[in-house]
Amino acid sequence: MRVFVLDACSRDHTLQFARASGAEVVQREWTDFVDARRFALEHVRTPWVLMIDADEALDDVLRASLGACDGGADGYVVNRTTYFCGRPMRLWLNEPLLRLFRMGTASLEAHPAAGGNAPIHERWRSAGKVATLSGTLLHFSYPDYATYRVKYDAYTAAEATGLHGSPLHAIGAWAAGVLRFFWLAFGRGAVLDGTRGIYVAYKSAMYPATVLSKSLRR
Repeated sequence: MRVFVLDACSRDHTLQFARASGAEVVQREWTDFVDARRFALEHVRTPWVLMIDADEALDDVLRASLGACDGGADGYVVNRTTYFCGRPMRLWLNEPLLRLFRMGTASLEAHPAAGGNAPIHERWRSAGKVATLSGTLLHFSYPDYATYRVKYDAYTAAEATGLHGSPLHAIGAWAAGVLRFFWLAFGRGAVLDGTRGIYVAYKSAMYPATVLSKSLRR
């Protein structure tokens, strides 16, 4: 098994740990999510690619599924669950993502939540047969509220740079956000996660409106 790590010039011990584990490491200044993943893909020299981020981990079931994978499909979807303040969130349970694929069969596309052309919220797409692996990809992206707010501000600002909004669109997005909040909180069960769930439901519902509002201030 060959492991390749793309490091965006981190200031922690990523390089030492990765190289000590036998990984090939390349440092490169951060550009954007799509460009970074495409750059990493250019360094793959194996028939198959499993791409994960630094804040993701495989549970035991998913690890076993990968080991038993027979290659009968060109790509494999994994179900990702995101944690917030150390616990899984109902809004972020079992998000299906293509992460294992045969070289040459997948492409990467950006999907900005509020529209526009910002290279963010990227997804791999396979042109061939796709199957699903058992197990869960664990996503430990938000250890606390402060981390969530920093990332939320960064992501909405990045989306705003690729969008030319209007005051009318922004007002409509805020109105739609109120309805979406109630759907996420009660229809999707976010309220069952307590304060964490209500907070994430509100911020998620208002994400497009926040992007559009920031685009007006550029």
